[in-house]
Amino acid sequence: MAEVIWAEPALQELNAIAEYIALDNPTAASRLVEEVFNKTDRLEGFPRSGRIPPELTNSVYREVVVRPCRIFYREDEGRVLVIYVMREERQFRAYMLENS
Repeated sequence: MAEVIWAEPALQELNAIAEYIALDNPTAASRLVEEVFNKTDRLEGFPRSGRIPPELTNSVYREVVVRPCRIFYREDEGRVLVIYVMREERQFRAYMLENS
């Protein structure tokens, strides 16, 4: 079994997304966070179950999608490192260029 470890930026982004959703629907925000953690917890037993992001075809990174979030992670020596969460409607390549 792989240990799932969340990077601080991933937690911060998930929190920001949930806070935004909570402005209109606190219940939906809570459900989203719960679903994200349920889906990432499943990676303990199935770390390769996420898809390879279409933008990163030759990469070690994978993702799981819990609408409206894309959760990026990589497997590393028996661990699953959740490295980033973003809203799925954002253009991933544009985001990476903005922040490089």
